[in-house]
Parts: sequence; C-alpha cells; structure tokens
Amino acid sequence: MSNLDAELLRQLAQASGSGRLADVQVFAEIDSTNSYLMQLPGPMPGKVSIAATSNQTAGRGRHGKIWQSPAGSGLCLSAAYTFASPPGNLPALTLATGLAVINALEELGAVGVELKWPNDLVVLDGKLGGILTEVQHQSAAGVTVVTGVGINLNLVEALDFGMETDWARQIVDLKQVCDVPPSPEELAGLLTKHLITAFVDYEESGFEPIAERWSKYDWLRGRHISVDTAAEQVSGIGAGVADDGALLIDTPEAGIRRITSGTIVIAGSRGTKQ
Repeated sequence: MSNLDAELLRQLAQASGSGRLADVQVFAEIDSTNSYLMQLPGPMPGKVSIAATSNQTAGRGRHGKIWQSPAGSGLCLSAAYTFASPPGNLPALTLATGLAVINALEELGAVGVELKWPNDLVVLDGKLGGILTEVQHQSAAGVTVVTGVGINLNLVEALDFGMETDWARQIVDLKQVCDVPPSPEELAGLLTKHLITAFVDYEESGFEPIAERWSKYDWLRGRHISVDTAAEQVSGIGAGVADDGALLIDTPEAGIRRITSGTIVIAGSRGTKQ
C-alpha cells in the first residue's frame, strides 16, 4: 500500500491553516503521532503543530487501550495546540474536537456519522474512528494539548479490535459512507482546518455554545447504556450531554445522573428518543 504524499499533505494543511500552522510532519511509519508530539516542545500560543501517518504501529486510545491502524488503511493525525491561558473546562475539549471532525467529514460528503461520548466516531452502529486528547504541558501561563484523530479510510482485512469496541456492532470505514471516498491527504487538510477552528473557538467560548449542536450527533441518546466510572457502574438511558460536556444518564433509581469520566461498556438498542 502506498504511503501518504507528504508534500501534498503539507500543501493542503498549510492552505487550511489560517496562518496558525507552526509545523507539519508526515511519517511513512511511526509508533504514535500523539506520542511524537507529546515529546516535543509545544507550539507558540495560538499555533498548531501537526503530525500525520497512514501507518501507526502503537497507537493509543483512552485508558491505555490500543488503536490499531494497519498500513494504508486509514489516517492518523495529531494536532498540538497551545492555549494562552488554561480553558475553564478542559475535559470537554475532546467533545469539541469530535464535532470538528464531524464538520470535516460532512464537508467531504460523509453521511450518518455520529459521536459516542466522549471520543468515538460512529456510523452504521460501528466504529469509524476515535479521538484522544492529552495534556502535554500545563501552567498558570497556559496549556498545550495534543489531540489525536484516527479514522478508517479503507479496511482491506478483517480486524479484531477486541475490548476496544464492546459497544460496536462492526468496524467501518469511510468508503462505506462517502460516494467518493477522500484521499488521506484531502482528509488531513480538512481535519487541520476544522481542528484549528475548534481550538480557537474553544479558547474563546468553551463547550457551552456548541453543546446543543453536539447533541444532534449524540449516538448514545435514547440508548440503554452502562458506564464504568472509578467508583461504580451506572446504567440507564442516555439523556444527552450537559452544557459542560458531562454525560447524562436517566437511571431507574436516581433519575438523571451526571458522568464526567467513565467508559461505556454496554450500548444497547435505542428506545424512545429522549
């Protein structure tokens, strides 16, 4: 399988960068684009550094899980951004970047893509991709975050994603949801554009202004779900997200519960929409 066209990807990313792009690195193979950017000094405030590959050998998901990306089957792109001052609600940034990815995919003609709180891309009840946001450096003067996006473009072999996708019915790729699947370079350019917009907007306004729009893509809303938190397992019906990005679950015992950190272990059928 062919590698990314590094020069084309850089050109498309630069064209989409709105003057905020500090650096673009493209790799034929790398263990993890997130790990690479986490090891580097962060960009200047308001600037973005990009690392991309089509062959990631040791990608990471939340809670140390593995993100598999066989050579040539998808795009892994990470973006480092430095906020001039720490945002008030940093955990919800992952939700904001998820919406940015949706914006990029819809611009490419993808249909039916939804978001599973807090960090998965879903279509046809299957996993299309995932998002991982990590804090590289934080101080009173500012914070640098690294957001990694992995998207399946063209899966040519059966994969066993194991425990990473207990909730998913299948693994899907973009060729199943786009009339004309994009090239990885084109996808990288649009991801760069929309991630930059998301970072800048989040620095200015946080998550609350986009919470209602996020709910339009909420795959868990109305579903029977169970979530493992640090203290307990909470089960009920997905009831959307709060203005601060917390997951809301309508439980039989206690009514609406707020979940700010946890792992979806069961996502059943959708009943009456909440």
